[in-house]
Amino acid sequence: MSSFTLVTRNPEETRKLGTIIGRLAQGGDIFLLSGNLGAGKTCLIQGIAFGLGVKEYACSPSFMIAREYHGHLALYHLDLYRLDHIEEIFDLGLDEYFREDAVCAIEWAEKGSDALPGDNLVIELACVGEDSRRISFIPRGPRYTDLVKHLKDKLKQDKEEKWNFQ
Repeated sequence: MSSFTLVTRNPEETRKLGTIIGRLAQGGDIFLLSGNLGAGKTCLIQGIAFGLGVKEYACSPSFMIAREYHGHLALYHLDLYRLDHIEEIFDLGLDEYFREDAVCAIEWAEKGSDALPGDNLVIELACVGEDSRRISFIPRGPRYTDLVKHLKDKLKQDKEEKWNFQ
């Protein structure tokens, strides 16, 4: 497995990382984000949206559960934070968001792991300082193993940014 971890130094760097992920994303991709409140999940998804060509600012869908954005691919931004029981998650009809013409990014995904597809990219975020975030990428399935390899290669080639790999 080709998982890796890096540390971003500030929200702008977290968004830039997300933008790179968004540029590498393909229709049908599913990103499962986990981490405590304030760990940077929404910030990373804002970057993913920019990378997909979304012009509007991606906001947390905590009170709505789902938001839809349109770029060169649709982005479904889901948030399972307010759901307490797996039955609630199954009742949402999440299958409608897993489409070949869209990318799906789910915050608090650990709450719905039994209801989500097995092939996905798990992204774990943790605060390691006031603005610093440790971000781990764990691919599940061949598509995501390739994506993580390409992401790591792209970051290593980035001349503008010195990425802090762990």
